[in-house]
Amino acid sequence: MKGIAILGSTGSIGCQTLEVIRSFPQHFSVVGLGGWRNLALLRKQVEEFHPALVSCQETERGSAPPGLGNATTVTLEEMVSHPQVDLVVMAVAGPAGLLPTLQALRSRKLVALASKEALVMGGQLIAQEMEAGATILPVDSEASAIWQCLRGEGQEVARLIITASGGPFRKRPISELASVTPEEALNHPTWRMGKKITVDSATLMNKGFEVIEAHWLFQTPWDRIQVALHPQSIVHSLVEFQDGTLKAQLAAPDMRLPIQYALFYPKRMPSQWGNGFDITRIGQLSFESLNRERYPCFDLALEAAQAGGTYPAALCAADEVAVGLFLERKLGFTEIPTLVQKVVDEHRSGSATSLEQIMDADAWARRRALEMAGA
Repeated sequence: MKGIAILGSTGSIGCQTLEVIRSFPQHFSVVGLGGWRNLALLRKQVEEFHPALVSCQETERGSAPPGLGNATTVTLEEMVSHPQVDLVVMAVAGPAGLLPTLQALRSRKLVALASKEALVMGGQLIAQEMEAGATILPVDSEASAIWQCLRGEGQEVARLIITASGGPFRKRPISELASVTPEEALNHPTWRMGKKITVDSATLMNKGFEVIEAHWLFQTPWDRIQVALHPQSIVHSLVEFQDGTLKAQLAAPDMRLPIQYALFYPKRMPSQWGNGFDITRIGQLSFESLNRERYPCFDLALEAAQAGGTYPAALCAADEVAVGLFLERKLGFTEIPTLVQKVVDEHRSGSATSLEQIMDADAWARRRALEMAGA
């Protein structure tokens, strides 16, 4: 049995990972569960899966909350280094996922990575670990699609094409976007995700993150990565090869499919999540060019990434603060990119060659974003 540690077990990806594991009890042993504030759900998960290790907000601060069974409470870094852990599912959003991701890679654990922010903030550090022999199994649907398209191919890639649904406001007049409410932004047309990533999908900041993710994971130059709108969310990404051939990965928009693929890699197993998917019912698969005026966050992400240094870390932090304020109705939808740009423009980038430099940039950007927003 493969020993699994799930970091972010109470979030959307973590819960769906446990659904997959629940369907294959003979293949996986849940060694560790890492939640954060949702102790009620974490306790239910501990009761069902009986992990040896548990981590949450209280354990990170040195205390052990009741109701976690006989599990040993540890930090996330201790969990991913444990000898019984074979594979780490990294589903912790934001900067909190970067350190345990690096620790897991340095411990040479397989890392099923769902957290884009780890690569956006610390792409250079993670790439160094991959060059030294560490393995990342992409869980993000678009990165997983590229990964699957590249499998078995030896020739040089001409282009990566990442698809985007366009979110719930693809056709809404740009002049009306200022009045968008949190409820509307959270009503994604094809995917069901956590609140932060759903808002990022509406602004397309999320797609900018995925371009950065693909750049580091597949060592692809920026000018060879393209984004196309695909409202049906059936084609998750495409790869164009030197001979002009394009290879696409198609599946229902269900995160349990890329999760299962990563958990069982290199094998494919029968799946209840994709069975019965009838492409003829869809009728049409359409693609559109990206209207950059509609999605200013996308360009902000690419500009920060190509500027390098600690700009991506500042971008991530400012975006997390801006989205949080929007969800609290303290910031308008179209003010999200405005606040992020102000923070990034004011940031004095340093080298991103150490974790300390990256986290310092993150802390500064969060503080500055809150100051600028008057929060």
